[in-house]
Amino acid sequence: MDQDMKDSIMGALEQVIDPELGVDIVNLGLVYDVEMSEEGFTVVTMTLTSMGCPMGPQIVDMVKHALYELPEVSEVDVKIVWQPVWGKDKMSRYAKMALGVR
Repeated sequence: MDQDMKDSIMGALEQVIDPELGVDIVNLGLVYDVEMSEEGFTVVTMTLTSMGCPMGPQIVDMVKHALYELPEVSEVDVKIVWQPVWGKDKMSRYAKMALGVR
């Protein structure tokens, strides 16, 4: 996957807003990796802000919906991982400012 395609995927994922925090999953630092095969099979490795996050299934659906907007994407697999553990240090400067985190 070239950098332009990776940028397109990350751009699509920036449209996915965490319903509880009101900031997108990319700026929150929840997306750890994206991969895409020649056939357009796309794997998103991500985490959630907490293990018991009630919005998990909804966020996964939103990720799939956002990526299916890209014509190059044929199938999406979202892998939720708990390592490395998510923390405020993974958030972008924008997300920290938006949430008032220091």
